[in-house]
Amino acid sequence: MTLASHIDARPDGRRRVLAGVWRLVDPKISLASIASLTLGTLAAARDGALAYGWLAVTVVAILAIEAAKNASGDIIDFDSGVDLDIRPEERSPFSGGKRVIVDGLLTRRDTAIVAAATYAAGIAGGVAIALLREPRVWLPGLVGVACAFFYHTPPLRLSYRGFGEIAVAACYGPLVACGAYLVQRGSVQGPVIPLSILLGVLIAAFLCVNEFPDRRADAAAAKRTLVVRLGAHRAGTAFAWLETMPFVALAALPLLGAPLGVLAGLAGVWPARRATRALPRAGDDVARIIPAQVDALRAFALFALGAGLGLLLLP
Repeated sequence: MTLASHIDARPDGRRRVLAGVWRLVDPKISLASIASLTLGTLAAARDGALAYGWLAVTVVAILAIEAAKNASGDIIDFDSGVDLDIRPEERSPFSGGKRVIVDGLLTRRDTAIVAAATYAAGIAGGVAIALLREPRVWLPGLVGVACAFFYHTPPLRLSYRGFGEIAVAACYGPLVACGAYLVQRGSVQGPVIPLSILLGVLIAAFLCVNEFPDRRADAAAAKRTLVVRLGAHRAGTAFAWLETMPFVALAALPLLGAPLGVLAGLAGVWPARRATRALPRAGDDVARIIPAQVDALRAFALFALGAGLGLLLLP
C-alpha cells in the first residue's frame, strides 16, 4: 500500500501514518537545525533588518531536508539490520533510530515517498532562494543536500564509514548558521563564523552521546560511529572534550575581537558539565544515559540562543 492509500484508510491507519511522519520530523532532534538557524539569524539581525519572508523559506527548506534525511536514513538502517537489532532496553528518546518501518507506522515504500516529498520541498525552497534572493546559496545548498542524502545512503554512507560526526559538525554548524546569515546579508562575515564552528562541535557531541545506547547494534551492522571505533571508555573521553572545548574557545573569542555579548553563550556550560559528569557514571544503563543526552541538547541550544541574543542585544 502507498502512503496515499494509508491516509484514505480507516482512522487507525491515518493515525499510524501521521504518527510515522511526525516521528520522521522529530521536533526534539530538529532543535539542532533550529539552534543553528537561530544563531545565524540573530547574527544577521545585528547587522541589519531581516527579510522575514525569506527567513521563513530558509527555515522550511532546512527542516524539510532534515526530515528527508531521517526518512531516507530509516530505510537504510532498516535494510542494514541496525533498527531490527536494537533491543527495547537499548532505546531512548534520542537514539535507536526513527524505526517507523520496524514499528509498522509506515511501509518501506511510504517512507520512500516521504523522503522524496521532503527532499523535493527542501530543494525547491533552496532553488527559490538561489534564483530570487541570493545566488551564492547554491554551493552550501548542494553540500547540505548531499550530506543529508549520503549520510546513510551508498556509495558514501558517511555515518557507516566513520564520517558522520564530521558531517554533522559541518552541516549543523557553519553550513546552516552561515547559510541563514548569507540569505539575509548577501555575504558571510563577523563572529557568526567562529560561533557556528563551535556550535557544530557541540552538536557533534550530542550525536556522540546518542551513539552510546546503539553501539552494540551499530557494531554488528558495521556502522563505524565514533563510539564503535573508539570503544565506550575512549569515546566517553572524546565526548567530554567535544562538550568542553567549545566553551573554552568561546570564552577566548572577545580577546580575538568578538563582541563581549557572545559570552552569553556560556549559559550552556552548566548542562554541558552535567552531561560530561553523568555519562561515565551511566555505564550500559540507557536510563542513566538519557540525562546526559538531554543535557547535551540543552548545552548546544543554550550556546546558540545565548550567543545569538548576546550578539543582538549586548555590546
